[in-house]
Amino acid sequence: MRKYLLYPLCLLLFACADKKEANKEASGEAQLYLTTLDKGSLLEKQALQVTEAEDSATATIVVDTSKTFQEMDGFGYTLTGGSALHINQMSDTARTALLQELFGTGEDDLGISYLRLSIGASDLDEAPFSYNDLPAGQTDVELEHFSLANDTLHLIPVLKEILEITPDILILGSPWSPPVWMKDNKDTRGGSLLEEYYPAYASYFVKYIEAMATEGIRIDAITIQNEPLHPGNNPSLLMLAEDQAEFIKNHLGPVFEENNIDTKIILYDHNADRPDYPITILDDPEAAKYVDGSAFHLYGGVIEALSEVHDAHPDKHIYFTEQWVGAPGDFAQELAWHIENLIIGAPRNWSRNVLEWNLAADENQEPHTDRGGCDRCLGAVTIEGDKVTREPAYYIIAHAAKFVRPGAVRVDSNMPENIPNVAYKTPEGNTVLIVQNTSEGEKEISVKVGKQQTSFMLPAGGVGTLVMR
Repeated sequence: MRKYLLYPLCLLLFACADKKEANKEASGEAQLYLTTLDKGSLLEKQALQVTEAEDSATATIVVDTSKTFQEMDGFGYTLTGGSALHINQMSDTARTALLQELFGTGEDDLGISYLRLSIGASDLDEAPFSYNDLPAGQTDVELEHFSLANDTLHLIPVLKEILEITPDILILGSPWSPPVWMKDNKDTRGGSLLEEYYPAYASYFVKYIEAMATEGIRIDAITIQNEPLHPGNNPSLLMLAEDQAEFIKNHLGPVFEENNIDTKIILYDHNADRPDYPITILDDPEAAKYVDGSAFHLYGGVIEALSEVHDAHPDKHIYFTEQWVGAPGDFAQELAWHIENLIIGAPRNWSRNVLEWNLAADENQEPHTDRGGCDRCLGAVTIEGDKVTREPAYYIIAHAAKFVRPGAVRVDSNMPENIPNVAYKTPEGNTVLIVQNTSEGEKEISVKVGKQQTSFMLPAGGVGTLVMR
């Protein structure tokens, strides 16, 4: 008789044990990385309690990992010629430490996973240059004088050190201007590419990609022209949509195919106020077949315009490739705007990356070109000799780059009023939620992911990155 009384008791004990194990699994782990507008917290790590979510429980934010969107390529900056100059001139010890902090994936590292380079000079070089500069009146359609000589001074040495830390970093190249002998005004600033030099310019891209590969640097993608509707910068070029379409479908695309170049071709690379520019080109199937996607800045327009382009051509990718922080840098203002519009807004509108402009400058925002170079572009870090100051763009990118690594997939989350957010599932199986409190008061945020739930306080204007395992 005793044997039969013990049997229900054993069942009860096993059930309790199973429930305890289920609760343990549901509890998991969670950390919040908090930044406040007053800089009282800068990526401050907090351990959170995770509980099993009750079926009837309500949550501020519900993350649905079963509903997926785009895969992410990463977060980072433009490594301008000026950035490379300052980094390369640091002492060996200081430079090594800074690059590890920026590109490493350790607990105290930033985790940059995507870089943009200028093909030739940008306006944040000491002076404009291309890889095929000639005396006035001369041409070189065979590109016999093509040379990366300027880049070997600072840019390529720094890139090689970066690649030792993160060999798989994705690199995008963008030209500010072709060689002046290819342009109708024979000037680094403005003008248009002469049609007779379309074939030579297509070969110029091939030469660049192959020359960088010889240095051990893989160019994952290129844009055709930085800000093609802004010919007032130095260097710069005016390139209308019909001209870009013609260049791609009859020159660049075929030449890439002929030379077995697998570097992605990305359109536009300018403001969100002209979604018609990339859509016009993508509407042309002969051009679109060579194109991976479209790139945007947000000095004009609204971030939702990226979704307009995606919806018109959902088979093509979206990228966000530039946004500056103006010196001296209002931390609260810059953090709030960039997090809401770029770190949260761009991926929620299909962007696979977010890049800030630019990585490094000195205390005077040097160098920059004359006749239009940016003299107020604050780097993510300010470098004075070996001294490093971390500026607003450092923390803006850090809230994503450290946690949303390449291969992470954006997943669904609701958007309560005054609590913009974006969620991801990482390759390791973690859920990452970047959340912002845009209200004027502190808020308690409750987050539900499947059977797990956690909560935390987010100060007014505060930004948090939640990692749930």
